[in-house]
Amino acid sequence: MAKQVDLLQGTLDMLILKAVSLGPLHGYGILLRIRQISKDALQVPQGSLYPALYRLEHRGWIAAEWGESDNKRKAKYYRLTGAGTKQLQSERRQWKRLSSAIADVLAAGLEEA
Repeated sequence: MAKQVDLLQGTLDMLILKAVSLGPLHGYGILLRIRQISKDALQVPQGSLYPALYRLEHRGWIAAEWGESDNKRKAKYYRLTGAGTKQLQSERRQWKRLSSAIADVLAAGLEEA
């Protein structure tokens, strides 16, 4: 089992958008998808997930509709919208720039050693 890591502030929206970009999911399914994709390294607390889902839906990046879960319960399923696809692309570009800059800082001076 992978060691869990803390989420960086501002990454939860991106992770949710990515999870639902792979197909419609209910809230708990989003938690499981993020955990699965990260090989159990990332675990999103439910208390953080639902306010984020509300925020993303309010911004028009995800849309929700009611359906039935695998265990025959009523569940709200979330899917990515066109605006959400654009936002995910933007966040991916920002993440790549940020992670590249951090990698440069961490590598500074190593090539001289």
